[in-house]
This record gives sequence, C-alpha cells and structure tokens, in this order.
Amino acid sequence: MKDYYAVLGVSRDASEAEIKKAYRKLARELHPDVAGAEGEERFKEVAAAYDVLGHADKRAQYDRGVDPRAASGGAGGPQGFGFEDIFETFFGGGAGPFGGQQRGPASRVQRGGDTLVHTEVTLEEAVFGVTREIQVDLADVCTTCHGSCCAPGTQPQGCRQCNGTGSVQRVARSLLGQVMTTAPCPTCGGYGSTIETPCGECSGQGRTHSRHTVSVDIPAGVETGTRIRMTGQGDAGIAGGQKGDLYIEIRERQHAVFERRGDDLHCNLEVPMTAAALGTVLTVETFDGPQEVDVRPGTHAGSTVRLKGLGVGRLQRAGRGDLHVHLDVVTPTDLTDEQAELLRQLAGLRGEEAPEARLAPLGGGVFSRLRDAFKGH
Repeated sequence: MKDYYAVLGVSRDASEAEIKKAYRKLARELHPDVAGAEGEERFKEVAAAYDVLGHADKRAQYDRGVDPRAASGGAGGPQGFGFEDIFETFFGGGAGPFGGQQRGPASRVQRGGDTLVHTEVTLEEAVFGVTREIQVDLADVCTTCHGSCCAPGTQPQGCRQCNGTGSVQRVARSLLGQVMTTAPCPTCGGYGSTIETPCGECSGQGRTHSRHTVSVDIPAGVETGTRIRMTGQGDAGIAGGQKGDLYIEIRERQHAVFERRGDDLHCNLEVPMTAAALGTVLTVETFDGPQEVDVRPGTHAGSTVRLKGLGVGRLQRAGRGDLHVHLDVVTPTDLTDEQAELLRQLAGLRGEEAPEARLAPLGGGVFSRLRDAFKGH
C-alpha cells in the first residue's frame, strides 16, 4: 500500500490544515504548466494522496490499513482527485468544469484601520488614574457623499465588461484539458460597478480626515507600554465601512523623588545621625499627603520603613502597592569645636576613644541590610 503521508511529506499525526498546506505547495510545484510533462505522474500521486488524506473518513480507513482508492478501483473524477481543491489552488476558487458557482461582485465597503497614539502620564497619574483629553487625526464618513463615494446626485454604474458580476472568464490549461476559470474584472476591480463621477470632497473614498478630541479614562496602575483599547473609535472604513479601534499607548514620566518598581514606590529619607541613634518621628510628603515615618532608636543606614497601601493602584486587581522609605543616616561633616567636644565625651562614655577595627560578617553588615532592603526583605 502506497505511503500517502510520505508522498505529501507530512507526519502521520499531521493536522488537516498541515495536509492541505503540503498538498497545495506540491501541486503548484508539480503542475504540468510549471514542471512540464515530466512532473505529471508525480502530480497525479500528490492529488491521489490528498484525495485520501484530505477527507476524514477516507483517512480513517487508510489508517486502519485499507486504501479507499484501491477499494474503489482508483476511480478519478471530482470524487477521486479532489478537483475542487485543485481549482481553488490554481484559479482562486472560480467556476470549475463541474458547474461550480461563481463568486459575486466584491464589496467596496471595508472596515477602517486601527489607530495608535501615545500619551504621557505622570507617576502620580499612574498611581491614581486620570481622565485625559487627547488630540488624534481620524477618518470620518464623508459628509458630502455619506460614504457612497459618488458625487451628489450620481450613483455607481454597472460594469459593462463583466455585466455586474465582478469577474470575467478565461481559458486555462489543466490535466483535464482546457477549462473555463474566472478572475476579477480588470475594469471594475471585481466590484461589478464603476464610479463615473467620484465625490470631490473625499476623492471617491467615502471618508475624510479631521482632528478629534477624545476623552480617555486611564486607570490606576498603567505603566510605559500599557495599551488602552477604545473599540469602534478608530478610523472610519472606506465606502462607509465600520470604524476600527483606537489604541492609547502609555508613556510614564519619571518622578524626581519616587521610583516605581511594579506596584510599589521607593524613596530615600535622610535621617540625622542623632535622630537615628535616639529615635524620632519624621513627616514626609507622599502622593496621599503628609505621612509619619517612625524611626526606631538605633536605626542603621539602609533600614527601610514600609507604609502599606501608599504605592501604585493595581491595574487588574483591587488595592495598591506599598511605599518603601529607605533611611539614609547622615553623618555630620561640619562640626563646631563645641559639637566635636561633645562627641568626644560621648565616645569616652561609651569606651570608644580608640575603637578597635572589627570585621563583621557579611550576613549582618550594612551592605547586606542594603541588599535586603532593595530586595524587599
């Protein structure tokens, strides 16, 4: 039994689409008009293989070890070789020799294209969301011809070459000899009618362009690259076709103080050395107004205070991220003589007049604390 899968060059678990694609590729390469008479036998093999594998019931029989073509005597004709697929492959699905139905005229109406515009938002707008008015150039249905593409008082005229069918017949050579096929009419472009007097306002397109002001609701949590889709608010289609979609792509502006990492915000807060040693409560300005930051006694440089729920609004779920305040302990460098003396007295009280150099393990030092702070630990 002939291996039809090998003939088409596909695996035994190939999908219907893969089999059809392989068949069409080989049929084009091996057609006698392309490969000459020497490719005719190979072309017949490919057509026979597709006649079996291209039909679910025949393929099932073949997979069970029965060649349906051998069982039927290898009969040809439209049932045997799948001629409808052959004509679709070479002639675009036009009328076949067995009375296939011709296509009707094409429609001038086309859906409008999608439009992409960019808008910039501040970090605060990304935190809470904002309604933005943007300017965009869009196509509208022509107000003069109302999408008909014709000058007022006129209408499309039936094409004389194709008699309104949108297609013309031509003779092509195939395995069956000469067959009549169809092709789009070159006069009307396949529309079946011609526009003798196009609309002067839209040049026969049925649409014009103008600038629009569009109100966009930008939700909390957007970031650079986020796209907001506004269905049916893009360009109007040709000849009165439906509108495409409008996409708004977000670009987020960097903030001078706060840095965004996902849904969280981060900032640095300078803390005097004495306040870090003794502890204090500092007030910082956030997007939610003044907030208190509790600096515990003995706070080290690189410590982090987390203010829950003061981060960025989450785009696809409820709630907000957090605000992480990184504490930067500032050591004074411009001490007066009196201040320096007081520090020397403090050092004496703590037995630190001549401190010894002591190496600390990396696991508990300032660098590890900085590392853990940035990792959110």
